[in-house]
Amino acid sequence: MAARLPSWAWVTGLTAGATAVVVALAVQADHAPHPTAAVARPGASASASPHATLSPKAPSAPALPDRSGDGRRIVYSIGAQRVWLVDATGRATRTFAVWPGTVSPRPGRYSITLRTQSLKGSDGVEIEHVMYFTKVDGVNVAFSNALDGASPPPANGQKRGGIRLHKEDGAALWAFGDQGTRVAVVN
Repeated sequence: MAARLPSWAWVTGLTAGATAVVVALAVQADHAPHPTAAVARPGASASASPHATLSPKAPSAPALPDRSGDGRRIVYSIGAQRVWLVDATGRATRTFAVWPGTVSPRPGRYSITLRTQSLKGSDGVEIEHVMYFTKVDGVNVAFSNALDGASPPPANGQKRGGIRLHKEDGAALWAFGDQGTRVAVVN
C-alpha cells in the first residue's frame, strides 16, 4: 500500500511551485519592452482619425543665453537657475537645472579657482565635485552636488553660496571643468 503524503507537504510543494512561477514571470516581464504612455502637449488638438496617436515630444533645451561669452565655458543663469556646458565651438553640449544658494554671484566673467573632490558643505551635507569660482561678501560661491543626490535643505536665513546640482550633472560638470575653466554668470 502506498504511503500518503501529509497535507503540509502538499501545501509546501504547491507554495514553492507557485513562487517559482511568479519569479519566472517577473524576470520575463522585466526583460520585456515596457509600455510608454503618450503625453498630450498643451494646445494639441484631437485628430479626426480614430487611430491617431500622439507621440511624446521631448521638450527642447532652453537656449544658451545671449551675451554669455564665446569659446569653451560654463554658463550659469541666475534667473533661469540653469547651467550650460559650452564647447570650444560655442555649442552648448549639456544644460541642466540647479538649486542656487542664498548668495548669488554678480553677473560677470570668472574662472574655476579651486576644485575639491568632496567635503562637508556649510549646510552639513556631504558634497562632492566642488568647483569654486568667486566669493561674495566673504561667502564662497561654488558648484557642487550632494553625495546622496538630494536637493539642499532650507537655508534658514544663513548665507550659502553653494549652487547645488543633481548628482549626474555634478559628475558631468566635474569632468568638463578644470581649474581655470571660464565661468560666465548672467542674469
